[in-house]
Amino acid sequence: MIKRFLSSTATVPETTQVPRHIAIIMDGNGRWAKKRLMPRVAGHAQGVERVRDVVEACIRRGVGYLTLFAFSSENWRRPQDEVSRLMELFVMALEREVERMADNGVRLKVVGDLSRFEPRLRELITQGEARTAANTRLTVTVCANYGGRWDILNAMNAWRREHPDATEIGEAELAPYLSMAYAPEPDLFIRTGGEQRVSNFLLWQLAYSELYFTDTLWPDFDAKALDQAITSYRKRERRFGRTSEQLLER
Repeated sequence: MIKRFLSSTATVPETTQVPRHIAIIMDGNGRWAKKRLMPRVAGHAQGVERVRDVVEACIRRGVGYLTLFAFSSENWRRPQDEVSRLMELFVMALEREVERMADNGVRLKVVGDLSRFEPRLRELITQGEARTAANTRLTVTVCANYGGRWDILNAMNAWRREHPDATEIGEAELAPYLSMAYAPEPDLFIRTGGEQRVSNFLLWQLAYSELYFTDTLWPDFDAKALDQAITSYRKRERRFGRTSEQLLER
């Protein structure tokens, strides 16, 4: 049975000291490499190493879901050699990390339009998801060839295929068709690298997430930087449409 999570616009989620779900745009790999007079791909390779550290840090802190924006639907516009290298890194990461994830109780999910990927990459994704499907310690979602608008349109089209005669749809009806219906909405959104925008990432799901922007480049983002983001999150007053006075009455 698939667990369904209620929307933050339909109900008031429980607020915990440690975010149940953290979503991250891992930005700044290219700039990290440029500062060191290295090719951009070296920054991406270092960024892959950083993912492992952040996954382990989330496990130690009791985070239940970690979602990483690895490759957007707009990233195909980058130079072809960089895109090719990113795909190679994705393959290498799956080949190397899936068994580690399985042994540590981590479930892997990959969401996005995977049809543009090479067969070998799609095969590794399928195998990785199957190998870790029963794990419950931490769910790591990699968003690849993903866009928030794509997600909403894809959900709408899927719903219409199953309900061809319906004329209206509500939030509750659409939500199960979204790519991350298996996860609660992110409590905390982090973007590294100094930019302050969501860049077509989880547009539906970030409706009531706490946003945290840092100048730290992704290859430098470590457990200490994660703790700083969580500390900032703990200081936020999460009202979900209510007043501060109502929170005090609880």
